[in-house]
Amino acid sequence: MRIDIWSDYACPFCYIGKRRLENALSQFPDRDKVEVVYRSFQLDPTAAVKSDKDIHDLLASKYGMTRDKAKAMNEQLAEQARGVGLDFHFDTMQSTNTFDSHRLSHYASAQGKAAEMTERLLQAYFTESLNLGEHSVLVSLAVEVGLGQAATAAMLESEAYKDEVNADIAEGQRLNINGVPFFVFNNKYAVSGAQPGPVFTEVLDTVWAEEQNAPVLQVVGTGKSEGSTEDGCSDGSCSV
Repeated sequence: MRIDIWSDYACPFCYIGKRRLENALSQFPDRDKVEVVYRSFQLDPTAAVKSDKDIHDLLASKYGMTRDKAKAMNEQLAEQARGVGLDFHFDTMQSTNTFDSHRLSHYASAQGKAAEMTERLLQAYFTESLNLGEHSVLVSLAVEVGLGQAATAAMLESEAYKDEVNADIAEGQRLNINGVPFFVFNNKYAVSGAQPGPVFTEVLDTVWAEEQNAPVLQVVGTGKSEGSTEDGCSDGSCSV
């Protein structure tokens, strides 16, 4: 089974949804046969690397509400996060442009470190209040998960993995994904948002049952065909 997850590192629901899926997978008997692929999405491609506004003011401005209302909403989010063992610090969180962090996650994936890098980036943003737009921060986080310091720094200074990030974003647009997190199971079922654990459990069971009940191909026409030989090629096909 394959699960593609479109998410952004500045999206609180993405971290919460990720943990809820992981909790469901931890109870799934065949979790070792599930491949999770992280796909890039940007909530605000125009965001600056450094902002002079805090998260509360940015939320208030985006939705036309008071700062107090924005703070209350963020506290509700923090409470949801605590429910899955996450510690969000909205008061010190640093808004930034996440494009380079997505490039880093693609680079980490190429080195077999996608899961570790994704988790580390989310923790850095929501719990440690680090600026994921700063290359020095990204390099430090990459080193923590086992990536080379010099190689990571060189990658970030280049245009590497820009096309991969844009391809993920374009694929999300093709699928009409306008909000994250967005989970796609076997390119057939989708779960939108940080749904409760039982929702993930249900779709995991459904997709797995379908995989196990896949129809067995019935071979038609098993007689010798023209051109059959004695060298391993017969019935119109070649075998090892």
